Amino acid sequence: MTSRLPTAVMTALLSTALSHAAHAQTGRLHLGPHVSYNIDARDLGIGAQLSVPVARHLEFYPSFDYFFVDVGSLIAINADLKYRLATESLNWLYVGGGLNISRAAAGGVSSTDAGVNLLAGAESLRGTVHPFGEFRLTVGNGSTAQIAVGLNFTLGQHVR
Repeated sequence: MTSRLPTAVMTALLSTALSHAAHAQTGRLHLGPHVSYNIDARDLGIGAQLSVPVARHLEFYPSFDYFFVDVGSLIAINADLKYRLATESLNWLYVGGGLNISRAAAGGVSSTDAGVNLLAGAESLRGTVHPFGEFRLTVGNGSTAQIAVGLNFTLGQHVR
């Protein structure tokens, strides 16, 4: 039962965000890959993220990371909200936060931890491919920090 809870939470949050996206004033869906580095564990990872407009400067921002650990596995799933700074000259900067679920496994033993994310980043909004860089701090049991760089690809037309 406990192992299904993170999946259920992520599914509910994604469903809610997608239904609200239809009512967002402006914006487009974005999807893309990223490379990350967990500063505390000193491990590289790969992942992906989706940006779903919810309101004018607010996006639902689910993501996941798979880290290449020496022994076992480490994955993280995030359900964040991303707020783009509202001024014309700073709209490429964003801040946000949300929920993190991390699962580590090695030698037949695994643990799942929940935490709170705080994030800040910069993303070019020109064209249909948007490079970005981001810093994420996860606070909770097993607090950690990571940096990520990646690309977001614009999907479809404006969401109205």
